[in-house]
Amino acid sequence: MGYVIYFFNALIEIVILVVIVYVVIGYLIPDNKQPVRVFLARFIEPLLNPIRRLLPQTGTFDFSPLVLIILLILLQSLISIVLRS
Repeated sequence: MGYVIYFFNALIEIVILVVIVYVVIGYLIPDNKQPVRVFLARFIEPLLNPIRRLLPQTGTFDFSPLVLIILLILLQSLISIVLRS
C-alpha cells in the first residue's frame, strides 16, 4: 500500500510543479505562441478553466493557479488519509 501512496503523492507533486512552471513562464514570456507554454497549457488550462469560472474577476492577477495548488494539496492529504486507513 505504501507504493500506491508514494505514486499518488509523486503524481500530485509533479502537477503542482508543472503549474508553478506554467505560471512563471507566463510572467516571463508573455507570448502565447511559445512552444513550451503551448505544451504546458494543454495540460494545465483544462484544470484552471473550471476554477476561473467560479472565481470572481480580480483584474490582471489570476488566482486560479493558487486555488488549484491548494486543492491539489488537499487532495494529496485526503488520498493519504484514505489509503492509510
